[in-house]
Amino acid sequence: MMDKPVTNEYGERLDHQFDPGMETCRREGILFLLGHGVTGNKDRPILVETADALNRAGFDTLRFSFSGNGHSEGGFEKATISRELNDLKAILDALPEDYTRIGYIGHSMGAAVGVLKAASDARIDYLISLAGMVDTHAFAQTEFGDLVPDEDVMWEEVAFPLSQAFMTDLCETVRSVAPQAEQITIPWLLVHGTGDDVVLPRDSKGIKEQLGKRVDLVLIEGANHVFSEPEHLKAATTAVVGWVGDRV
Repeated sequence: MMDKPVTNEYGERLDHQFDPGMETCRREGILFLLGHGVTGNKDRPILVETADALNRAGFDTLRFSFSGNGHSEGGFEKATISRELNDLKAILDALPEDYTRIGYIGHSMGAAVGVLKAASDARIDYLISLAGMVDTHAFAQTEFGDLVPDEDVMWEEVAFPLSQAFMTDLCETVRSVAPQAEQITIPWLLVHGTGDDVVLPRDSKGIKEQLGKRVDLVLIEGANHVFSEPEHLKAATTAVVGWVGDRV
């Protein structure tokens, strides 16, 4: 499965990892895609552990790195939500036809990508947002508003230059994914840590208030943005697998 290279519309190869569900309980025809957040990649623990938990529950998973991140081709300075939407489209386009139901799990900015894609692409049947970014303008201004785009770097990491393209996309092109959230009618789970100081829990709480019973919200007490503590990571993956098991 997916043993051939996957490239986006710019010809950049997208690094990805497919893992099958356990044969003893495998759920045929269902696949969960997992996308990361800002400065992340497909091998971040929150994605690896979530995929592993789903594999043990019988579900196939495919983790991937957006262009310019991890081992995917392209420049990090070009990475924006709008560009990552095209990356996700490339992944969806490359999937075998025998998958009849597709779920997308996004962390942080990757969750914002998922909201925009699910609102416009009927191929996504389930949506899960982990510490999902909603107010992209607020995030950009809070984290990087005092920096100079195309000169400074994100979080003092030289490998991650802050580009004007990134800031313009979050602050002007997208601003917030709340309007597109109104268009989502598929099952949607929000998981957020109450100790998240990167993407504040208010983003997920706001979507819950906006959509009510149309979405499910699980708050992990004390968890940070990446659910780094073992007990928080376990709580998050348990919430995902339990929710999926009740709906798929």
